[in-house]
Amino acid sequence: MASLGFVGAAAGQAAAAASTLPSSRSAFVVVGRPTGSTHAAPGGRPGRAATMMTPSPPAGGGSSSPASLKVDTAEATALTASEPQNVPDKTYDATVPDVRGRYGRFGGQYVPETLMFALEELEAGYAAARADPTFHEEVNGLLKDFVGRPTPLYFAERLTERYARPDGSGPRIWFKREDLNHTGAHKINNSVMQAVLAKRLGKTRIIAETGAGQHGVATATVCARFGLECEVYMGAADMERQALNVFRMRLLGARVIPVTAGAGTLSNALSEAIRDWVTRPVETHYIVGSVAGPHPYPYIVREAHAVIGAETRGQAVDKWGGAPDILIACVGGGSNAIGLFHEFKADEGVRLIGVEAAGKGLDSGEHAATMSRGSLGVLHGSMSYQLQDQWGQLQETHSVSAGLDYPSVGPEHSFMKDTGRCEYVSVTDDEALDAFKLCSRLEGIIPALETAHALAHLEKLCPGLEGSPNIVVNLSGRGDKDVTTVVGLFKERGDADVVF
Repeated sequence: MASLGFVGAAAGQAAAAASTLPSSRSAFVVVGRPTGSTHAAPGGRPGRAATMMTPSPPAGGGSSSPASLKVDTAEATALTASEPQNVPDKTYDATVPDVRGRYGRFGGQYVPETLMFALEELEAGYAAARADPTFHEEVNGLLKDFVGRPTPLYFAERLTERYARPDGSGPRIWFKREDLNHTGAHKINNSVMQAVLAKRLGKTRIIAETGAGQHGVATATVCARFGLECEVYMGAADMERQALNVFRMRLLGARVIPVTAGAGTLSNALSEAIRDWVTRPVETHYIVGSVAGPHPYPYIVREAHAVIGAETRGQAVDKWGGAPDILIACVGGGSNAIGLFHEFKADEGVRLIGVEAAGKGLDSGEHAATMSRGSLGVLHGSMSYQLQDQWGQLQETHSVSAGLDYPSVGPEHSFMKDTGRCEYVSVTDDEALDAFKLCSRLEGIIPALETAHALAHLEKLCPGLEGSPNIVVNLSGRGDKDVTTVVGLFKERGDADVVF
């Protein structure tokens, strides 16, 4: 099986980008202050052959942005004209981020000064780990023997038959089975890698945020494995609809902290985790669960999940002799999607489609479709698209899926939207529930509600496709956690064929 490599800007390209792009930290802490940045450029190359999760180490070892960070810190300042927020991204570059954590105009480090030490320590520690063969050996060993990688690329025969034409042509549907990972989702890839990194950094306490609970369970799992203190912030509303995962986290020894602020969902949990980290940065490592947050988190989390796409390429070559034609993944913060897409970002012939939560409809005001209805702003330490009002205040979101119920998105996704490298579409609650049932009955696989959004888009996409393209859907998680929620929703809808 092919191995995951780390993809980023070559040193020369990164240096050139850095010379024209101001540091987000300088704008946040003291407007206009010279940066003197010493960030190391992400190394690597776009095309790579595969072993497991990590590559061999390098040789030798919209609208106006809001004026505040939205985490109730007194140190936030308005963005200035020197920031790239008003410079649209038109050209796609597969080597992002640059040395300052920018994906075009997105990303950066909009955080209180008290967190800069922790971010710089993390960045330096990660760079050192990437150059150390023992880091790769430990992570890859855990992914193989503890997580269960590689995950299969499964031919969805009956779903394929559903979209077949009378002449026998039609799209061929494949599932990348991340639901078969230990803990039941892709999240464990990142939690394992960051736990090993935290151990190298001498951290004794781990914090995390979670929405659907899968990242919280994965983090609690690796903390139990390594004997680390674990606290997980989770919105009170999400704790009710994901009670099974709350129990799993507590069984694994984690302390689950309810967050009642706001709507009590993922965004509020992430805000509380950041507040915690500000108060105890020395002994604490924050395992961010998505490709969001300040640099270097979007980069680190992407690299942890890029194993998904790296495996997919090798498996596709084995099964039909080439790359997939279309990749589809659900997008909340966007980690599973980036994990699948990253390997193929430089392949112009591969179509990338991210599926967001349209909730009760894009015009209902009750959705989480950041790409369709969002505007440029800063949230949780990063510049990206987000759902906000004209004053930059977050709008409440809604999705039947707790994991997609987030008002922003990872900065790399925003960059890919602006440049046209990835298409972003949306699926309603009802469409996702229909796909949840359909996949269960046709393939004998109960998907997570997050994954059901990606599956639902097949109903819109497949009838208009020509020929027999190979479509890979990232089956990001299994649906055990959602069964109780879905029972109630099916009752409300009157689905008598499921609920009697």
